[in-house]
Amino acid sequence: MTETHNENEKKSFWSDILRFAVIALVIILPIRLFIAQPFVVSGASMESTFHNGQYLIVDELSYHFVDPKRGEVIVFKYPFENRFLIKRVIGVPFDTVILDNGTTSIYNTAHPEGFTLSEPYVEAERNFTEGHIERTLKAGEYFVMGDNRLESSDSRIWGPLNRGQIVGKPLLRLFPISSIALFPGEHLSTK
Repeated sequence: MTETHNENEKKSFWSDILRFAVIALVIILPIRLFIAQPFVVSGASMESTFHNGQYLIVDELSYHFVDPKRGEVIVFKYPFENRFLIKRVIGVPFDTVILDNGTTSIYNTAHPEGFTLSEPYVEAERNFTEGHIERTLKAGEYFVMGDNRLESSDSRIWGPLNRGQIVGKPLLRLFPISSIALFPGEHLSTK
């Protein structure tokens, strides 16, 4: 009787393990594939907002319902290689973005006279954009730049980013522990 009892306990144990694994897969797999995914910051292009090696959880769901806004940090598939990058949205569809020796101006139907973009997330010594760049964005195009302008390959170099390449936005910074934050890097323009 004790032998049968032990066998039943072992079967119950393995049955519970299998049931737990199936439930975990049913819950975790869709979350990982469609709602959130991990992302590790690589490089200095977003300093001092994000640093190399920081571990983020990216919200992949929100942009199925709303469009990215100026000032949001986004993670996207780089247009020319199979890798993901993180940058800040500077211009949204139908904006004209003008960069002139470190000053970023935006012109659109709401602001035909334009306005200078306030960028408190960019340190002065990391903001220099030499010369004059002007881009008018079409439907579904975004102008993105790194917060560390001197170290960033972005829309200034390779042009506008298409909406379909945007994966999501940082929801959580988990590592290092000292910099844990919800919605890290968030700074929405009031215009």
